[in-house]
Amino acid sequence: MNQKAHHVGFPVTIVVMMVALLSIFFFANADNSFAASGKKKSTAVDKTAVEHTDARIKELKGELKITEAQEVLWNNFTQVMRENAKEMDALTKGSAENAKTMNAVEHMKFHSQIAETRLNQMKKLIPPFEALYAGLSDEQKKITDTIFLTGKHGKHKFQ
Repeated sequence: MNQKAHHVGFPVTIVVMMVALLSIFFFANADNSFAASGKKKSTAVDKTAVEHTDARIKELKGELKITEAQEVLWNNFTQVMRENAKEMDALTKGSAENAKTMNAVEHMKFHSQIAETRLNQMKKLIPPFEALYAGLSDEQKKITDTIFLTGKHGKHKFQ
């Protein structure tokens, strides 16, 4: 019985770790939950998910030095990123106003909906990311791995 639990638990742990890493990679500085907080943020933080994603895509492309041969894989990957961002913007649109009238249970359900949406988005993002990663050079993979480990973009030096 314990061995069966290990066979189920280990793959689940791997999936949870992958989702956490992908979340760090793409949402390290994105705070979509602000929309439900009812608080006004400065315009520097008031970017939509689409704007944030477009900035990340541009930054990543520069860091990874995507080649012409990798463009198709890159475009497939970034298309899913953009679709996910549009979906998140649609979900959080107007939620700052709604948050003022939500009770604690409704607020918790809304945050659960955001978390579930993000999980489903990661599931959609993994296949094009795997394909892109497989097509990267060893140096590009090293950069990507470092970004995953640190969650930092444009702040590391590579040898």
